[in-house]
Order: sequence, then C-alpha cells, then structure tokens
Amino acid sequence: MPRRGRPRSFNRDEAVAATMLLFWKYGFESTSLAQLRAAMGDISAASFYAAFESKEALFRETVDQYISTYGHVSESFRDTRLTSKAAMELGLRQSARMQTENSHPLGCLLVLSAVNCSPEHQHIRDLLSKERARVRGWIKECIERAVANGELPESTDITTVVMLYESFQRRISTQARDGVPYEPIDAAITQLMSVWDALSVEPGIRRID
Repeated sequence: MPRRGRPRSFNRDEAVAATMLLFWKYGFESTSLAQLRAAMGDISAASFYAAFESKEALFRETVDQYISTYGHVSESFRDTRLTSKAAMELGLRQSARMQTENSHPLGCLLVLSAVNCSPEHQHIRDLLSKERARVRGWIKECIERAVANGELPESTDITTVVMLYESFQRRISTQARDGVPYEPIDAAITQLMSVWDALSVEPGIRRID
C-alpha cells in the first residue's frame, strides 16, 4: 500500500485554523495526533512532523492564530480613543459575544485548552498563563487611565478593581462552555458596569494596609 504523504492541496494556514478549533474544543492534552492529522486532510505522521515539528509547536501557532483572530476582541481594553469605561464595557461585551457564538467552540481557548495538564506539559500552561497575563495588563492599564484622567478617584484600589473585572472576564469562558447564552452574561455586564459608576462618585475602594 503506498504511503500517505502531504496532500497536494495542503495549506498551512488552513491546517493551523482547523487544528486551532480542535485544541479550543478538546484542550491540548485531549487532542490526539490522529485528530490533528485528520483535520489537515489525513496527512501522514511524517508529513505532520515535517510541517510542524511537534504537537507543542503546532499548538503555539494555533495560540497565535487565536489571538490574532477571535482573541482580538480583548484589544478593546486598550483602545485609548474611548473613555476608559467605554473601553472596559466594550471589551467585556465583545468577549462575551465571541465566546457564546455557535460558529466555533464555546469559551476562550486561552482559558480552557490547558485547565488540567500533566507535569510534563507545564510549559503549555505557562504559555497560556503568559497570554492571559497580557490581557490582565490591558485591563490594568485601562483602569489606570481612568484614575489618571479623573474617571475614577485617586483613592481607587487599582489592584482590587483589576481583580474584579479580570475575574469576570475570565469567568465568561466557563459560563459559555456550560451553555449560558449571551443575553444573561450581557445583563450581568450591565450590572458590573454599575459598580464602575458607583466607584466614580463614591470615595472608591481603599487599600487596607
């Protein structure tokens, strides 16, 4: 029987996009090499390793693909053309909308694809943790801008407010994966933004040293 090779129609970008959906749906460890090869047109193992070197290397490419496409919604947190409140609200609503759409796996790949990993794959968890930290940094910068421009009082405990909004943003993933639709999450965002309004007129959340 002739050995399978890389199909003539093999397209690397399409292969990365297809396997991104598998990692997003099943997670890094639960996605098998057979599933990945099948998503690429049932290529041989030799062709897979020639194209991507390893499952880990492919996963890194899919993370980059996710960030530049679906994950782009988080860029709203750093949009300085908007007020800080508007940037925060837009980032949360866009994230909720994207994560609850049925045209792709539910939730966020950066949160769900390596929730549980064996010790030998700790570097995969570290990779995703680093990417989540980048989004957390954008949320922090958004709140710092709000304090700097007077939207929030100087007494605001930035660390605590970052924890509030970033924790909510990350929790959207599990809610979406559990089948919670966009509408109740959107309503919760409206309530969460009322906290921002309260902070803007009250003394703010103060540090307790």
